[in-house]
Amino acid sequence: MCKSLSIFNLLAGKVLLPLFCLMIIIPAAARASEPPVRIAVLGDRYSGEDKGVFGKIVREIDLLQPDLVLHVGDIIDSWGDSLEIIGQWNGLDSVIAPLDVPLYGPPGNNDIWDNISEKIYVARYGSAYGSTDFDGIHIVMLDNSRWENEDFPAEQLEWLEADLEKNQNARYTFVLMHKPFWYAALGEGKTDPFHDIFVKYGVDAVFSGHYHEYFSGTYDGIKYTGVGSSGGGADTSPNGLKYHFLWVTVDDKDINIATIKKDAVLPWDNITAAERLVFRPLRQTGLTFVNQAIVAEDMTIPETRIGLQINNSVNPMAINDTLRWNVPEGWSVEPAVMPLVVAPKAIDMVYFTIAGSGSLFPVPSVSAKLDYAANKKVAVAKNLGTARIAVCNPVEKKVKIDGDLSEKCWQNAETRFFAPDGGKPAAEPVEFYFAYDKNNLFLAAKCSESMMDSLRAKAAEHDGAVHRDDCVGYFIAPDYALDTFYQIYFNPAGIAYDVKYWMNNDGYLDGSLEWNGQYEVKSAKNADSWTIEIKMPLKQFGVQLEQGKKMHVNFRRKQLRLGNADWITPIEYDPNYYGQLIMR
Repeated sequence: MCKSLSIFNLLAGKVLLPLFCLMIIIPAAARASEPPVRIAVLGDRYSGEDKGVFGKIVREIDLLQPDLVLHVGDIIDSWGDSLEIIGQWNGLDSVIAPLDVPLYGPPGNNDIWDNISEKIYVARYGSAYGSTDFDGIHIVMLDNSRWENEDFPAEQLEWLEADLEKNQNARYTFVLMHKPFWYAALGEGKTDPFHDIFVKYGVDAVFSGHYHEYFSGTYDGIKYTGVGSSGGGADTSPNGLKYHFLWVTVDDKDINIATIKKDAVLPWDNITAAERLVFRPLRQTGLTFVNQAIVAEDMTIPETRIGLQINNSVNPMAINDTLRWNVPEGWSVEPAVMPLVVAPKAIDMVYFTIAGSGSLFPVPSVSAKLDYAANKKVAVAKNLGTARIAVCNPVEKKVKIDGDLSEKCWQNAETRFFAPDGGKPAAEPVEFYFAYDKNNLFLAAKCSESMMDSLRAKAAEHDGAVHRDDCVGYFIAPDYALDTFYQIYFNPAGIAYDVKYWMNNDGYLDGSLEWNGQYEVKSAKNADSWTIEIKMPLKQFGVQLEQGKKMHVNFRRKQLRLGNADWITPIEYDPNYYGQLIMR
């Protein structure tokens, strides 16, 4: 037994563990007649919680009467001041109240994300990492909430080795860690320093979360399981699995793991790590449009040849299905149905002729079910990318950032916007303007507001909840050739909320709220509108502008009392679905 026995029992604080170790050696013959240990393992609750799901799963677990419950972190959400964070933990206590057995687990990145949340966690549970024992099972809980494999704290790694060495004689050893460091390494046949330690000291099973999607694999005799979502926002896996928990049965012969969803028990290997390494890229890039349909000034789409790439390069299986288009009224796609056959490890290209003369949104979408393993398919659907054109005017005289949009550069306003469903927006009229010089991008907006006293601008600090105020928002991909882009919102007080996004090496969208842009901002309130004027130095984006250059952009107005007005809808976190900002 190691540090903080009383900590991780935990969350509801129902069972107090002693602050000392007692080891009783029971002969194997005597233990063999004992009933197995039954353990439930919960997945992530956050982020993107589907409210009520986690509590329902807790109640289902209680019906099964396990001996022990484990979790893999992310059981509160990463927001709020000290009182709000404490309130979340107190709220969790009521959710897990049905459980009358010990509950252990590590912190996730939504449980500890900064110094304040760490202090609250430690004050509540005594430590962010540690280990304990239950019926001969040694359980290690690691804290990788704020670190990746390469920068994991040396102190905690040293503690881990010492703890595992000390407890090598345990009946079984489990390791719980929120982020699955093992997945990218072992799944692709690479080395993993944690795995080497686990093998050295006889770890039997590793449970992790974070990805909100189930997968598993056995490496050097260690059973690794990526527990999916028990309530956090999640995609449905190709086999229909979404919200679930694990049922682990431990006896003297083996560790048996089943995946449980409502009214069903699935085998442990229902999706392997190897399969996920195939279907995840298929779902993300299996169908990709290579060009956009350019929107004319009258908001129609002239007849355009569109290329669709089918990327099966990571897949040992051939794809054999049918491409089918969903074509809204006013659009035409030829052909609307096409057989799809792509060889293993191959990339193919097909072409369609598309035109639109009705409502611009919603746009046509194409779908297919792509084979990724024997008798297994993943459904993939992609919306057609449409590119509206906005003009960015050259600055001839110095722009005074004062919220007064009287300068000559503020011309060619964008005034046509859409509701999220593609219809007419309920928000009042808005005008967006763009200008540039070699080293700066200038933005301006005029937001009509017939009830100025209803204007909300509560966020007062950078990266506050600006998106919950009245605000204007920009999605900007400064370099036309890269997939890095920025989400930047401003409220009527000129306060900014900004995030930098990029696609990582695994094909996932990563974002950093720690990135803070440099802006000169001034807003102004008028009798029936509010305006904002912004200067953005281009140096922070690594680009310069000149006539003819382009950026990918989308932008919107959020009027709190009425709704959103989007330039291109739906809002996508993908520059391939943005319009073009052309330097005039």
